[in-house]
Amino acid sequence: MNDLFLYLRKLFSFNSDQPLLFSQIHFWVLFFIIYIFFALIVSKHKGLKSRQTFRNAYLFFFSLIFYYKTSGLFVLLLIFSTLLGHRLGIDMDHSVSQNRRKTLMITGVAINLFVLCYFKYAYFFTDIYNSIFQTDIHVINHLALWSNTLFHTNHFDTSVILLPVGISFFTFQNISYIVDVYKRKIPHVSNILDFGFYTSFFPQLVAGPILRADQFIPQIYKPFYLSRRAFGMAVFWICNGLIKKIILSDYLAVSFVDRVFDNPSLYTPFENFSALMVYSLQVYADFSGYTDIAIGVAMLMGFYLPINFNSPYKATNPTEFWRRWHMSLSRWLRDYLYIPLGGNRTAGWTSYIILAAILFIAAFRLHNLAFTISVTTILIIVLLLYFLLPSHRRSLGTNVNNMDTMLLGGLWHGASFNFITWGGLNGIGILVNKWWRNKNWITHIVTLAVTTIALYIAKNNIQSSLLNMLHFISLVCLVAFSLLHMLPQRFAITKKVWMGWSVLLTFVFISFTRLFFRSGSNLNPAEANEVAWNTASMMVDRIGSQWNFSHIPAILDNYRSVFLVFLFGMIVHWLPTRFKRRYRIWFSKMPLWIMALICVLMVFILYQFITADLQPFIYFQF
Repeated sequence: MNDLFLYLRKLFSFNSDQPLLFSQIHFWVLFFIIYIFFALIVSKHKGLKSRQTFRNAYLFFFSLIFYYKTSGLFVLLLIFSTLLGHRLGIDMDHSVSQNRRKTLMITGVAINLFVLCYFKYAYFFTDIYNSIFQTDIHVINHLALWSNTLFHTNHFDTSVILLPVGISFFTFQNISYIVDVYKRKIPHVSNILDFGFYTSFFPQLVAGPILRADQFIPQIYKPFYLSRRAFGMAVFWICNGLIKKIILSDYLAVSFVDRVFDNPSLYTPFENFSALMVYSLQVYADFSGYTDIAIGVAMLMGFYLPINFNSPYKATNPTEFWRRWHMSLSRWLRDYLYIPLGGNRTAGWTSYIILAAILFIAAFRLHNLAFTISVTTILIIVLLLYFLLPSHRRSLGTNVNNMDTMLLGGLWHGASFNFITWGGLNGIGILVNKWWRNKNWITHIVTLAVTTIALYIAKNNIQSSLLNMLHFISLVCLVAFSLLHMLPQRFAITKKVWMGWSVLLTFVFISFTRLFFRSGSNLNPAEANEVAWNTASMMVDRIGSQWNFSHIPAILDNYRSVFLVFLFGMIVHWLPTRFKRRYRIWFSKMPLWIMALICVLMVFILYQFITADLQPFIYFQF
């Protein structure tokens, strides 16, 4: 009995070295305990409004416990954010003055963004300030300082600002609610317990998907209902997510990806290139695995979260990729950033100022003459096009808005220039694709030929691994496009070959942009800029150096299990959508005893892949 008490005490207490994860047995024990009481609450007096409020309050309380288990005292920040959003929503709906409503909306958005910037970007902005003004200012955790002063203690470390888990997600949810109430898309939530449940619903709290107020809040007033088929589907999503996380993501990370990224110079060009490709599957399996589990857990409680991924590596171009990847964030950025900036209609001076500011800050921080010249040239060209071609201002503005959205989307992921670079490369990919699809095949071939020749001349005059890599990629694309255009275009098989090539090219492009994404991950913001850029530079140097193809068979044999798991994951990913839907439905309809046997077998298999230290979900840091 004493051992059980100690275990329960450990289960409900916070340990900074062991945050609560969906892939831990502790989470499922805790969830089982909570679900028993949840079932008792919803089983009595079904349909009563008071019962729904009690259910929401119960889940709100448990969500706070869950967040405390992942982030400790930062749960107070979540409570503050909840109280702020609730109060502003009521005040906006009760206000008859449109100016007052707008002031409250702007105040709420500003406070949320200030809190986000303080915890997430303090080191980033301090670093920029020190670079510009040649100062040596150090970041101070003012909240810790005030707490120590208030309680007359030195318990809190004032020299470090820790990043609360999932702060970007619940901040964006609060902004969504405040803006939607202001636009009268939804009425305010009067009950603080109901609103707290919306802002803190634990399955998606720390890594999404981002809940839109107009999509989720109506669900909190509906009575609990869980059909037999929905139960089976929930179990499927949970099992699917655990397989993605433990078998694909964690195994690939520990067995291969982390080793290469920790010291790229120790590995061959082929191993560095392979690590990039494998990391693309790892990050997808990790993030989509989390959201699969979140969807399943929420479904068991009668709530439905939006699908966050739609087989993104089936995309044939970067634009389509971002319509399939992290869809809740893409839609949030579209509705609350891209469209307010002007969207496809126009671009105000705000759009141009944002673009210029980000590019000039990056150029100043990097202290790279070539990059500074490139940035200046780009901005001069943009201004010339704006003033000399007024008939093209709309298309120019659309492109600027697209670029701003991708750059700020990159910055949302992390306070590092690596993330800005990653966002910028994706933005360039989208703009190039928009230009490319409006040109004929002759323009395609000529463009690739001129680019290949220019890169060949440049790499022969400038010793650069990057130029070597770009020249090789350009040459491959030139040959591939030339051969594909020689095929008879009217045959169905030709269209499939074109699609296969487009999917492969998009996957490789997205994987290369992730060089900067992965290098900036898992790092303290204080060191992210320098360390991440050095890692990315080393990998580019290795991939762009001389390849020894005779070593590849030995590498494939040495990492046989890694490449087999990678191949398995990609094949499953590329399976037809209709086929996947069929086996999901088939699983959800099978007898409960067969479903239980499959779950037991799955747990046994997962146990074989579990590493000594369970890996935290990658998107916890965002």
